[in-house]
Amino acid sequence: MPARNGTTRIVIVGGGFAGYQAARSLTRALPAGSGTEIVLVNPMDYFLYLPLLPEVAAAVLDPRRVTVSLPATLPGVRLVLGEVTSVSLEERRVSYTDPEGIAHGLDYDRLILAAGSVNKLLPIPGVAEHAHGFRDLAEALYLRDHVIRQVELADSTTDPDERAARCTFVVVGAGYTGTEVAAQGPLFTDAIMANHPHLRGQQVRWLLLDLAPAVLPGLDPRLSRAADRVLRRRGVEVRMEVSVREATRSGVHLTTGEFVPTRSLIWCVGVRPDPLVEDTGLPTQKGRLLVEPTLVVPGHPEVFACGDAAAVPDLTRPGQVTAMTAQHATRQGTLAGRNVAASLGYGRMRRYKHHDLGFVVDLGGTQAAANPLHIPLSGWPAKAVTRGYHLISMPGNRIRTAADWILDAAVGRQSVQLGLVRSAAVPLDTAEPGPVQRSVASG
Repeated sequence: MPARNGTTRIVIVGGGFAGYQAARSLTRALPAGSGTEIVLVNPMDYFLYLPLLPEVAAAVLDPRRVTVSLPATLPGVRLVLGEVTSVSLEERRVSYTDPEGIAHGLDYDRLILAAGSVNKLLPIPGVAEHAHGFRDLAEALYLRDHVIRQVELADSTTDPDERAARCTFVVVGAGYTGTEVAAQGPLFTDAIMANHPHLRGQQVRWLLLDLAPAVLPGLDPRLSRAADRVLRRRGVEVRMEVSVREATRSGVHLTTGEFVPTRSLIWCVGVRPDPLVEDTGLPTQKGRLLVEPTLVVPGHPEVFACGDAAAVPDLTRPGQVTAMTAQHATRQGTLAGRNVAASLGYGRMRRYKHHDLGFVVDLGGTQAAANPLHIPLSGWPAKAVTRGYHLISMPGNRIRTAADWILDAAVGRQSVQLGLVRSAAVPLDTAEPGPVQRSVASG
């Protein structure tokens, strides 16, 4: 990097919910002519709106709708394309590798770690080799093509066992993402099957597995039951307190002893903090960096952390830390930007305190579950709240997204393979993910 000529450099690692909002709030908190440079390091040139990925995978939304250009929406922020590989706190230097594999270094005066999270992979034989993850745009596009391809291959075979296996889809994880994927799945396969008259009468199975006792565990039981009803009405086989014991090329062995022939194992078990956090050598809690309520790393007043990467004390629940959700990441990112500005003399430091405003789960079609301000809703009211929430929360592409929703309702979805992502390009994260597998999109 060229000499800074006395400029104060603020480096933000990660362009997900936390990193994006940190960059945006910094540009607003720092006055013109402050002599500061804001640098955002991210592998891609876009912010990914993760909550709508299930609709991309189900061909409801064009994939471009969930990507928001970083250079276009963050004027005044310099984007550096790269994957951060290490952070030297002593040298105040970030090392990263650019998309062409060339190593670089970047000095900083202030650092915001918003490195996000990666897939949580349980030590189950065969999962890394045979499961499909669901954490980024490439994985969503791959799953879209994969589901279409399985139905088309089922149509081309005369073997009833192979046909049944290709028409069986197993989703593991009944949290937000897994529940939405499983709910969208039957609507998507119904649309595909309509174009294959030879498959008329063929059963399409969607299974949702989780070791928890109910879908959407830990949330309002009424909304969990509402989501469960929607899933079962669509024919999803909801198997709670059941998971995968072993995955093979021809199917999955369940913890009940049952073998389910399938070519589709969709892994939505959850996330864990990016390993970059532990690589710093700083104290962590379950892989998340310990920080003060001001998001400052203890002993390093020049370093801030937020989002999934940080164990932020939850002042509304003493003794606990905030959950790894987009709602917290967004608000923590905003505060991190303001507090970094305050550390430079612009404003004053504040502590993070946020009461949960509720959640939304889109179940496809006209169905959703939501509890805005803790008022439980289902059906059409929940759907309206859910889509309104997403449009408000997205930092761009709102009109295009709404247009796609209208087109889907009016003329249906397109069910053709795009062929943009091959299986080898989307390996499931292993126990120690390499640079190309690491994702910073969520936090």
